[in-house]
Amino acid sequence: MIQTKTIRTRFAPSPTGFVHIGGLRTALFAFLFARSKHGTNLLRIEDTDQNRLVEGSLENMLSVFQTMGIEFDEGPYVENGKIKQKGEYGPYIQSERKEQGLYQKYAEQLVAEKKAYYCFCSEERLDEMRKEQVALKKPPMYDRRCRNLTADDIQKQLADFNLAGKNPVIRFAIPLEGSTVIHDLIYGDITYENKILDDQIILKADGFPTYHLAVVVDDHFMEISHVIRGEEWIPSTPKHLLIYEALGWQPTEFAHLPLIVNPDKTKLSKRQGDVAVEDYLKAGYSPEVLINFIVMLGWNPKTEQEIFSLQQLIEQFDLAKVNKSNAVLDKNKLDWISGQYIKTKTGKEIAELLKPFWQEAGIKVAKFSEEYLKAIAALEKERLKKLSEIGERTKYFFEAPDYDASLLIWKKSDKEKTKQALSDLVILFENMDLSAFAKATADDPLHFVSVTAETIEKWVKKMIADKNYDNGSVLWPLRVSLTGLDKSPGPFEVAATLALALGKEEIIKRLNTAVVKLG
Repeated sequence: MIQTKTIRTRFAPSPTGFVHIGGLRTALFAFLFARSKHGTNLLRIEDTDQNRLVEGSLENMLSVFQTMGIEFDEGPYVENGKIKQKGEYGPYIQSERKEQGLYQKYAEQLVAEKKAYYCFCSEERLDEMRKEQVALKKPPMYDRRCRNLTADDIQKQLADFNLAGKNPVIRFAIPLEGSTVIHDLIYGDITYENKILDDQIILKADGFPTYHLAVVVDDHFMEISHVIRGEEWIPSTPKHLLIYEALGWQPTEFAHLPLIVNPDKTKLSKRQGDVAVEDYLKAGYSPEVLINFIVMLGWNPKTEQEIFSLQQLIEQFDLAKVNKSNAVLDKNKLDWISGQYIKTKTGKEIAELLKPFWQEAGIKVAKFSEEYLKAIAALEKERLKKLSEIGERTKYFFEAPDYDASLLIWKKSDKEKTKQALSDLVILFENMDLSAFAKATADDPLHFVSVTAETIEKWVKKMIADKNYDNGSVLWPLRVSLTGLDKSPGPFEVAATLALALGKEEIIKRLNTAVVKLG
């Protein structure tokens, strides 16, 4: 094997379902670390536990990472609907690597060197053993019964298994004395007494390796320099270090990431909210927002900066800035980051992002001009936290709203005064010269809407002064009649935007509807 000092990281998931937020963070940190060091980042699929595989998971996973912009220099990818692989260290799917015989070879080598042993114990015996240990309040561990078999006993058992068409499992023989130290790049040195470690199965009866053997063999032959994974793998790491030592190989460097927890400090679970990346994408959080949010779950830039582009993250990423304490998944923070990103977009950019969410809300955006869509998007961008909010929030721009008549009445007004104010507004708009709206072809719809909103504001406020109304008694029912909402952009901006596509006739129609609602 060629020895190299090149930084090589990997993300090694199992295709067992959706892409978890925690999995995305692990993949992101491995990607950022490799890119920041001008190294290589690869994807390896760990599918040795055949019972847990979910059909279509790999394709879905590759699609999610492509959407998120996390690139893999080596590993599986999709081309023309088919899974292919790239790179010189393949295959990158463990079940295919099994056919090379590497796992079997090194498991048998460890047996021959008395660093591993065949285990013939039945599942029934192992279940009884665990029950007894739990009853005695001992940690469930294999009692090493087969570790002490004589050579004759082993040969007899192998012959019996062979006649029955079965294979024994192979267990790694943990040293019974001494300790193993993990030199973790985040947590520092962590020491485990060897006597508390279990003699883990490394090769199953079906010939597939367990995670513990496969991860060591694959990381070695793929020349992985750094393993970045969740802290839940820390208890397994001394076992992996001991396997490296037993095989005479140089171990990778390890960096374990803190857990991601709910605000109440409990473990993330589907019962308490979204944990799948797809759920967040469907909810209207853009990939760049999720990247920014997820990288802050455990990583601290040590500056006041909170909004980062992917390139900025690559330039600033450092494992030394990863926290040791658990990271709290705060959706309020996610909404804030999302809002900051949306504010940086132009009306045109937001309109393009919003189109699929409008369509999902049943709005046929193809019937409306690009200028109109851009004007709506620009009007709403200061208030949006996530793109999926746009459906209900802007439905009134595409169809007349439905609402309860009581919403029309300002808190300091009454039904009759509101009705009179709306009637006066009808007359005002009927007499307004809005011919400029018919020429709404400006390249900058924001400028156009701003000018007309100011014009409408001037006319409406003149009417308020002339008739001695107070502002709330007129502007509140004007807003509600146009939007059907108690919270929306200002009534002048809404009226100007509506007129852009639908003309003043739509405004007058909605005002008349409000008068009728009041009886």
